[in-house]
Amino acid sequence: MTEPIDPPSATAALVALRDELAGLALALETPAAAAGRAMRVELVGQVVDYRLPRLRQMDAPLLMVVGGSTGAGKSTLVNSLVGAEVTTAGVLRPTTRAPVLACNPHDIRWFHDDRVLPGLARTTGGPAGPGGLQLVPTDGLPAGVALLDAPDIDSVVEANRALAGTLLAAADSWLFVTTAARYADAVPWDMLQAARDRGTSLSLVLDRVPADAVEEVSAHLRAMLAERGLPETPVLVVREAALDDGLLPAHELAPVRAWLDELAADAQARAGVVRRTLSGAIESMPRRVAVVREALAEQAAAAAALADAVEGAYRDALERVDDAVRSGSLLRGEVLARWHDVVGTGDVMRSIESRVGWVRDRLRALVTGAPPADAELRTAVETGVEAVVHAAADEAAERVAGRWRQEPGGRALLDAVHRPDQASPELSGAVSELVRDWQGHVFELVRREAAGKRTTARLASLGVNGAGLTVMIAVFASTGGLTGAEVVVAGGTSALSQRLLEAIFGDQAVRTLAARAREDLLARVARVFAGEARRYEAPLEEAVPPAGAGERLAGALGAVEPVR
Repeated sequence: MTEPIDPPSATAALVALRDELAGLALALETPAAAAGRAMRVELVGQVVDYRLPRLRQMDAPLLMVVGGSTGAGKSTLVNSLVGAEVTTAGVLRPTTRAPVLACNPHDIRWFHDDRVLPGLARTTGGPAGPGGLQLVPTDGLPAGVALLDAPDIDSVVEANRALAGTLLAAADSWLFVTTAARYADAVPWDMLQAARDRGTSLSLVLDRVPADAVEEVSAHLRAMLAERGLPETPVLVVREAALDDGLLPAHELAPVRAWLDELAADAQARAGVVRRTLSGAIESMPRRVAVVREALAEQAAAAAALADAVEGAYRDALERVDDAVRSGSLLRGEVLARWHDVVGTGDVMRSIESRVGWVRDRLRALVTGAPPADAELRTAVETGVEAVVHAAADEAAERVAGRWRQEPGGRALLDAVHRPDQASPELSGAVSELVRDWQGHVFELVRREAAGKRTTARLASLGVNGAGLTVMIAVFASTGGLTGAEVVVAGGTSALSQRLLEAIFGDQAVRTLAARAREDLLARVARVFAGEARRYEAPLEEAVPPAGAGERLAGALGAVEPVR
């Protein structure tokens, strides 16, 4: 016997579960996403269209949805039970474009508002258009039971098939109509299986059965029902007969008529059907929510893998820039040539001790009036850093795009990224600004280091810009990664820069200045790379499930289970 349900407790729990389900987009195209989205929509729809309305008004009439395949005779059956044509039947399909709900005039008040199927606009006195529900009050039906003629479950019109599913999900009971010729078709059995999975009370009308095949066909159908876990489903047989003015003859309709009248006359039996369906619907939720949870877990795992691909690619890109800075490779070519323009040419290593003062004088002379050598060196540094950063960013973008194309859900997200295999068009401007700001920061570091110290006089002889340029070169002047004559020149450059700075600031200050300048440069590059990574992170964040969604969904489901 079905246990009673506490409507207030069940309502609150279902509202919380509905809200959790409704907030899950499952937007990543992972293998389980389509099934998860379909089940989410189905669950939310059934909660909104059936469970909550029924819990809030347990004494409302029993809503029986008449469903079936194209040409099964649903509309003819409804018209015959009512005793008049209230819904269109015919050979041209699809014939039912909008559902028709027939009920006793005393019951019409239960269906005027949006208590049931709130998404359908009500119409009386004539057919409803698409998206509507036609209400037909009729004395041909007893009070307590309403019949809803649904569109064909296998309609050629997708909207009709979707609406049929929505209506069946809103039913207290299904009256499923099939024929002797088509009862073994796959589509009807898919819907019957869905009824079992949802816990919906089910009755079946076997229509158009030849008189000499009633026993054989009905026995086979009952055996199929038992094999599929529906052994207690009532089977009502309507024998094949000529229609009388479009309606089934009374003597052939008698089994269905008697069954319906008996149900309408027994309030306790109707209440039992409602409780069974409501309890079955709630009991089916853990199994059905598990489909959504599986898709949600898959989404979270896929999102983590995609995020890791981005984080790893740009972390490695920053390390590549750091290696380039530390290896001395930035002193190749233009930067080294422009530094020679500033300090002079010749054998730097041979005369390093004697030339410290001369170099200081030369730097002071060249940078005091912002001469071309100063500007050209700064430009060369900017160009060199930009080349290293851009190459690292290009490589990172290519890695992310390649990885995302291999990961579930990643390929579709790349459509939202402009030129996903390359660095962004804005990168060059961002790096130029980065280097200019960094150079200004280095000059400020030098100024702050010298402020209020005895080194100020020495600094004045060289100039802040000259000292700042020397600090920049010291940042890049390691000989790692250089070969042959480059090692001699870079080594001389490093030694000269070191001696110049030590003459002004002292050993420890020199190491601190160079380290702080290098760290600041890398921090600025990291911020630029963070901007590059946002091109991928932004669409991923829009698609990723909300944080803690799985735990909240499990908690909401757990609150529903005690009220089954």
